[in-house]
Amino acid sequence: MADFRVFPLSCVVQNYAWGKLGLDSEVAQLVLGSDPVAVVEEDKPYAELWMGTHPKGDAIIKDNRISQKTLGQWIAHHPGCLGSKVKDTFQGQLPFLFKVLSVNTALSIQAHPNKELAAKLHAQFPEHYPDDNHKPEMAIALTHFEGLCGFRPVEEIVGFLNSVPEFHALVGNEAAEQLQGSRGQVGCVGPALKKCFTRMMNCEKKVFVDQLNMLVKRVTEEAATGKDTSGSNGELLLRLHSQFPGDIGCFSIYFLNRVTLEPGEAMFLGANEPHAYLFGDCIECMACSDNTVRAGLTPKFIDVHTLCEMLDYSPAPASSKLFPCVQDPSDPCVFLYDPPVPDFTVMRIQVPASAKQYLVAPLDCAGILLVVKGEATATSGTALSDLPLHRGSVLFISANESVSLHISSPSGMTLFRACCLL
Repeated sequence: MADFRVFPLSCVVQNYAWGKLGLDSEVAQLVLGSDPVAVVEEDKPYAELWMGTHPKGDAIIKDNRISQKTLGQWIAHHPGCLGSKVKDTFQGQLPFLFKVLSVNTALSIQAHPNKELAAKLHAQFPEHYPDDNHKPEMAIALTHFEGLCGFRPVEEIVGFLNSVPEFHALVGNEAAEQLQGSRGQVGCVGPALKKCFTRMMNCEKKVFVDQLNMLVKRVTEEAATGKDTSGSNGELLLRLHSQFPGDIGCFSIYFLNRVTLEPGEAMFLGANEPHAYLFGDCIECMACSDNTVRAGLTPKFIDVHTLCEMLDYSPAPASSKLFPCVQDPSDPCVFLYDPPVPDFTVMRIQVPASAKQYLVAPLDCAGILLVVKGEATATSGTALSDLPLHRGSVLFISANESVSLHISSPSGMTLFRACCLL
């Protein structure tokens, strides 16, 4: 069966509590699109769709004529399908995990370790850090998408220290003054920012809960009288407090940039970049890892010391967090999101309504193709048969294989393809 190198996948859904419920979730809609008899429960969260070989969500091969049941097993038997460069560089493993996320309530304030720290944390605390790999990741919006990402410019943080006394109380006069005085001084901003953030994150629980309650009461009263609460980031504060009452992570909005993405826009999160997704649906691709260091907005294990020590304390404006895509010069339908890590690249393929045929070009690496919009019949010399594609269909495409799409939908197609372009 080594001849069959293009085949459909059935992918694993993660029902984390923060996911959108029922058919409000893009994940649930994609699952139903790919399997019309799937049952979607309206009060159940459908948070993530995992497309890859990670042990917590190894994709099932949707063809019983292939002897291996999962993609991970098949690649282990046919490592050449990855392409020689990827096979040699990543020891015969698919190097990325491709996902769809549907976020209803905020994910934790978190960062992902670099390779060196990942190996150390995994050795010391394998129950909390299940992998020894790094986890750079990229999010590409499918709907209007909100997140927190990276430290704000110092001027903005100082502004909040001056206008939000409850926030100032947690950071303290000394650290706040040090940050204020660091502006324009080379090498001083990072340590001053670290001191402020660490002071806040290590505040005694009673102190920060009292200050948070005072802040929420004040902002609620101001909003009720029609006052502008933007100086306290009031709307977001009240939303996060309603989701995570009494959580120190509510104050992180004064340190971190609020980033909004429209469909097709992306942000890249490198090692040690603090972030939290807030709301919306996105495509996500990352190195194949499940390592996360958390410190707020979560009921899960938090590791404040590790997070505060590892973070990249480089302030930058929200606009700098947008990651640009580039149109492929050889194919105007393809838009490349190519981050500064070797593990993955994502292509958005936008086939216009006028096209009735489209060739998914061969690459020298394996890839996973997701249909987000449209319908087609896919043919390949190394598929077992013609493959009907519709919203939610997922295909594995081995290295050096092309796939012809015979398009039946009147409004074109939108597809995303994850791969590893070394």
